[in-house]
Amino acid sequence: MPAPTEPRGPVGFDAFRRLPPPQDETMQLRVLRPGEAERGGSEDASVAASVAAFEAAFAAKDAVAPAAGPELVADPEAGPDLEAEPAAEAPVRRKSGRDRYLDLLRALALVRVILYHNFSWGWLPLAFPSMGVMFALAGSLMVRSLSRPALSVIRGRLRRLLPPMWLFGAVLTGFMLLDGWGPNSEGHPGWWWGHLAFWVLPLSNPPYGADLSGFHGMLEHSWAENVAVPLWYLRAYLWYVLLSPLMLRCLRKQPLLTVLAPLALSWLINSGLFSHDGRIGEAATDFTTFGACWLLGMAHQEGILRRMPQYLAPSLAPLIMVAGLWWLLSRPIEDPTLIGDLESVPFAQAIWSFGYVLLLLHLSPSWETWPRPLERWDGWITLLNARAVSVYLWHVPALTLAVPIMDNLWNIDFLFDHGQWLLRSHWTPLLIALPLLAGLVLCFGWMEDLAAKRSLRLFPYPRRSRGRRRAA
Repeated sequence: MPAPTEPRGPVGFDAFRRLPPPQDETMQLRVLRPGEAERGGSEDASVAASVAAFEAAFAAKDAVAPAAGPELVADPEAGPDLEAEPAAEAPVRRKSGRDRYLDLLRALALVRVILYHNFSWGWLPLAFPSMGVMFALAGSLMVRSLSRPALSVIRGRLRRLLPPMWLFGAVLTGFMLLDGWGPNSEGHPGWWWGHLAFWVLPLSNPPYGADLSGFHGMLEHSWAENVAVPLWYLRAYLWYVLLSPLMLRCLRKQPLLTVLAPLALSWLINSGLFSHDGRIGEAATDFTTFGACWLLGMAHQEGILRRMPQYLAPSLAPLIMVAGLWWLLSRPIEDPTLIGDLESVPFAQAIWSFGYVLLLLHLSPSWETWPRPLERWDGWITLLNARAVSVYLWHVPALTLAVPIMDNLWNIDFLFDHGQWLLRSHWTPLLIALPLLAGLVLCFGWMEDLAAKRSLRLFPYPRRSRGRRRAA
């Protein structure tokens, strides 16, 4: 984390003495020596009195100690701290580098992802399109960082993203190898070794075992495929990071065309003229589906959305969302269980997420501190933001491990006789998976601290004393 910048002190009269004298001698201010005022006329006396009063005013201002204020906290995702304004006109107001409203949206997005992967409720992506929100937040933070050289920003983003994924991939591939996965499992040993490079740099989906033994029936045969589901987000995020300097340049020249371009490409790709199969098709689909949300986040940080008429965003966003809902319900669905599921129709998801994110960013209050009703959730929201990548990567393994635990609970006679309602509930796997997820984050979440060059913490829950909280 960059060192906090200290505000500059008030500028004293000595600073004016260091300025070069003006060329016009009639405009020079003559500083009187002791005793000179008495020898001069009334005009010199008045000048001396003015100079003395001016010096006394600045000396008194310098002697006043600045009031204690909140500590300047730099956002690890943000760019360099803004240079403090000179204090000659007004005292500097220190601001926190974090926007707590964005932290709240990121925490809600993570919770929604976990709920969706457990319950598979089709209305959840409509209620809160987590992927679009997360990409918009990442795009906003990317613009803040691009005030520095682009290559250093991209290198920093890769340093934060890749080490947690490498640790996840090492654990996952190790268990897949133990379950019988190997070069001959896909029928192309040469391709298998080459595809392993995507575990190092996920420009495409890393390989995984689609059909394994499940450790002699303890897990489902498709357990590795289920665990690898979240990896598409890292792949899309990587492409957005690599192309962000170009996207920002286009956004500053043609904002409207740049923001709408991913939506047009998403419609073209999903029009049936192109195939979604293969690595290129999957990457192009994900990139165009959420590209407009990423650009909306960049436009929000650039101030482009604030320059729009205030009525425009809340007027257009509901119409855009209605168009996405119409497209969703009008598409033919092969699987009846996926009717109304936004995740199954990429273009509908692109339109709905675009309208939803546009409304959220328009309403952005930019909280420096929590509103009083949300103060009690500060610890958990801060924890989720500090371990966002780990929670996202490891929540599916936790849900997968909950399945065999549920199967073994049926063998307990008491639960079989009196607690079948509990065993049949969809909430029970979630209640089992949450402690497992907490254990996995404790075991592997420290990699995020290492990648961000922070001090290692097993449980980054904010600790604040009661007195400090009252003072804040």
